[in-house]
Amino acid sequence: MAGRPVVIGVGGGTGSGKTTVADAILARVGRERVALIPHDAYYRDLSHLPFEERVKTNFDHPDSLETELLVAHLDALCAGRTVAMPVYDFSTHTRTDETRRVTPRPVVLVEGILVFVERALRERFDIKVYVDADADLRFIRRLRRDIAERGRTMESVIAQYLDTVRLMHLEFVEPSKRYADVIIPRGGFNEVAVDMVATRVMAMIEQNA
Repeated sequence: MAGRPVVIGVGGGTGSGKTTVADAILARVGRERVALIPHDAYYRDLSHLPFEERVKTNFDHPDSLETELLVAHLDALCAGRTVAMPVYDFSTHTRTDETRRVTPRPVVLVEGILVFVERALRERFDIKVYVDADADLRFIRRLRRDIAERGRTMESVIAQYLDTVRLMHLEFVEPSKRYADVIIPRGGFNEVAVDMVATRVMAMIEQNA
């Protein structure tokens, strides 16, 4: 890799379609050229707390994430160094003993609901994409995901959504939209917008080569 990578931030509310958009960008740019980093991997380890206390944590507040470690990892990747990304267990709210090796690539794509909230992260993004979707669709998608992929019960997902997710979206996520360079409604199904972003990324890769 000759030059500095293109760093992309993909933000938006829970269940908005961020992962779909990220996958669509990867497919167009080439997966072998992209280092994908989910902000979710950087949740702080809560193994020092009893499980009953862990589940009370507000996971939709910026303080629940070790963003300073993610910033350090982005700087390392941009300097051509490999990083060890944490692996988080959402069923126990703890980090595992494993890490995932992320090597420098021409493109680094960071995805998460709060990626535009922290100034230190925003300053490192060359392209900031906000994925927008209606609140009812976002809730349904989150409910399905948390039950199927994260071992949650329907009751716990609903309770968390009403207690913290909705409030944190209004306080942090929605206002962060103003920092975006591109806002994509309808998520990954908006092929025109995804194609425009992918074309811009390809042009920047050539400039940085």
